[in-house]
Amino acid sequence: MGISVMAKSAQLAGGIPAGVTFAASLSFEGIHHAYDGGAQILSDISLSVEPGEVLCLLGPSGSGKTTLLRIAAGIEVQSAGRVLLNDREIAGDGIFVPPEHRSIGLVFQDFALFPHLSIIDNVRFGLTALSRAEAMHEAMIALTRVGLERYADAYPHVLSGGEQQRVALARALAPRPAVVLMDEPFSGLDSRLKDSVRAETLAVLHQSRATTIVVTHDAEEAMRMGDRIALLNKGGLVQIGTAEELYQNPADLFVAGFFSELNMFEARVENGMVNTPLGRFAAKPYADGTMANVAIRLAGIEVGAAGANLAARVVSRRFLGETEVLEIAISGAETRIRARVRRGKLPQDVNEIGVSVRKSDVLVFERRAESA
Repeated sequence: MGISVMAKSAQLAGGIPAGVTFAASLSFEGIHHAYDGGAQILSDISLSVEPGEVLCLLGPSGSGKTTLLRIAAGIEVQSAGRVLLNDREIAGDGIFVPPEHRSIGLVFQDFALFPHLSIIDNVRFGLTALSRAEAMHEAMIALTRVGLERYADAYPHVLSGGEQQRVALARALAPRPAVVLMDEPFSGLDSRLKDSVRAETLAVLHQSRATTIVVTHDAEEAMRMGDRIALLNKGGLVQIGTAEELYQNPADLFVAGFFSELNMFEARVENGMVNTPLGRFAAKPYADGTMANVAIRLAGIEVGAAGANLAARVVSRRFLGETEVLEIAISGAETRIRARVRRGKLPQDVNEIGVSVRKSDVLVFERRAESA
């Protein structure tokens, strides 16, 4: 390895300066986007990311997450609406700040490392405004921040997927951007690596103080990483808030189903209640006669000894490590009920059981055509 690069790493390890010059707010106001002659990709998206905040853009494939990220980066131009960085318009009617002048770093899904360049040269690739010595210095700071300074003179092919992801993050942070955008950054990693790499990445982002948007389709990943979560569906913003807010108070059935596995029942509201095979539950604020979808989380169904609570029979069980998923038959239910219970909660030879439901895990929504 080049001794000049490796010698500098020891000098930098003692004190690494802040990874960004400043943390900025990023705002989208009334963003619409459609390709010529095509369907609407984004429809009236308005949201803001606060300085230093990690916001996760969550949603199924085709919901518009990556398109919104590309608009923020300046790779695509919205059909209507504005993008503002610290209240300064960077994309709008007649205004377009080029990507290289936005102080926005981008981490691609496939990392996009140059195989013919060393790690240090990959990281300093975008530091074109600096002298070679200054660029090498800043690149080494970024590499040290992600713990990969010892690989400065190596090439991408010798690194694991997790290490390559960290190099891509270092390259995005090297110019000290105000905002970092990450598009499905962990999707290509082995499931065993994801937890550790996510935790390392989050630590670096917090240390660098960069405002960050992370695109993901994984609700658990969004809850692990995001200070807040913006859930998109079919190009629209469905709900934004903390993980707890979206889980505990979902705006509709789509949100509830994105964060939890659900048992679903149809019911009519009578005397402020809905009747299901698992019991009667409050249906506020819906008026009597309203047709409702009643969603009960799998984790909200508790099992116990036969004779206690509602009688049920275990039809099948699937061991999942820390938990088991049970398929249960209950009188009055046309379909099987599913429950997720802690491993060892139910002895293997027990089939006849009693079940009850935690009321906090019952969600009632007005039944609409799109939810049917």
